[in-house]
Amino acid sequence: MDPLKVIVRPVVTEKAVSLIETENKLTFIVYKKATKSDIKRAVEEIYDVKVEKVNTQITMKGEKKAYVKLKPEYNASEIAARIGLF
Repeated sequence: MDPLKVIVRPVVTEKAVSLIETENKLTFIVYKKATKSDIKRAVEEIYDVKVEKVNTQITMKGEKKAYVKLKPEYNASEIAARIGLF
């Protein structure tokens, strides 16, 4: 699966920003049929980082939301700044 089709958009909410700062996690809306391994591969390829863990959930709107925890040697704040979240 094409990495650019897996990641639909980043999520910019108060909760998402606090997760970046406290837990080193990025939050994305992803393609609904993407698996956790698809999401992990896409984030690693697009943002040039290593992913520790991916959690997903289906929102009330029917979208798939992914919480992507980065390995400790990578900083989620730097990635968020690079993609324009801050």
